[in-house]
Amino acid sequence: MNIHEYQAKNILRKFGVKVPRGRITESALEAYEAAKEFKGPVVVKAQIHAGGRGKAGGIKVARTPEEAEVAARELIGKRLVTHQTGPDGREVKRVLVEEGLHIQKEYYLGLVIDRARQAPVFMASTEGGVEIEKVAAERPQAILREPVNPMVGFQPFQARKLAFGLQLPKASAGKAVQFMVGLYQAFTANDASLAEINPFVLTQEGELYALDAKMVFDDNALYRHEDLRELRDLAEEDPLEVKASSFGLNYIKLDGNVGCMVNGAGLAMATMDIIQLAGGRPANFLDVGGGASADQVKNAFEILLLDSCVRAVLINIFGGILRCDVLAQGVVEAARSVHVKVPVVVRLEGTNVEEGQRILRESGLNFTVASSMKEAADRVVALAQGTGYSSGPERPRG
Repeated sequence: MNIHEYQAKNILRKFGVKVPRGRITESALEAYEAAKEFKGPVVVKAQIHAGGRGKAGGIKVARTPEEAEVAARELIGKRLVTHQTGPDGREVKRVLVEEGLHIQKEYYLGLVIDRARQAPVFMASTEGGVEIEKVAAERPQAILREPVNPMVGFQPFQARKLAFGLQLPKASAGKAVQFMVGLYQAFTANDASLAEINPFVLTQEGELYALDAKMVFDDNALYRHEDLRELRDLAEEDPLEVKASSFGLNYIKLDGNVGCMVNGAGLAMATMDIIQLAGGRPANFLDVGGGASADQVKNAFEILLLDSCVRAVLINIFGGILRCDVLAQGVVEAARSVHVKVPVVVRLEGTNVEEGQRILRESGLNFTVASSMKEAADRVVALAQGTGYSSGPERPRG
């Protein structure tokens, strides 16, 4: 789950991480009042769930309350397009008005979960204020990495090591240790999967601040954090993903035209790979789960077909807990109830697979039954592209 910058800063503040004074506003008049309160230059920052706001014109410096009012009026209601939003952009509904700082140097700090190490890793770089992905690709040696033993936690000596690696002034090293320890405590206490400060700044007065902040939380741990659940902004999420989550489905929208319905994350990843290999592009990741019911299959179909980009659907199911005949019956009922108008390719394997295939073929619906993943991928890509399928004998279709 993602949250806004201002929300992340409110969390970090509780753990002793220093952030600039700021106020969230939803109108130009509120921005004017906030700027008057800070009595000096302010920064007006669009609040959306995406990076690259500065390059897209979503961050503006205002030297007077009047300039802050104008900046807020320009931003609120605007659709901001960044490299992370896609071409449609995101509507700005609120702005953060924040006190200006006298910045001497910008750095980068981040905490992520390293799946290979099965542990958090603290990252730091002198290349702050720029896209860290670009730094990692072009100058990986510019990123310092400090793995953290989750049994003992992040230690002060590790923070000092990073502070010295960043070549921070000696007078600021102690503050850096306190800052990093607080960041790690915020990360672990809230079951975060990402905590990123970019830029992490040193001011001319020798103070250290989180000038920007991003936090992402593990959805599977949210049952322990009712306070975090309240921070979720559904307006910032894809409507189909929101709808899918209400049905208990794991769904992520992509930019292709082949809809995918699969049970199991590993099989879903393999399915998307083989679609790519066949020359197509998956329109989504959709895992209905190993014990999916007929209702879940129906709901999954509805989600897939609400995406106007979908030109064909591939159902790739391994029937273990979910028997193939039960799945096939659910697919038939779902297809009839939601009026599927695009071609559907089904590949079943597992318990009662022959019965499941028979149900599909005798349904009278527009199903293509494939016997292998490769055949299924070739068929669905051809159908999505409108080229048909001529490689090998055609299997019976309803």
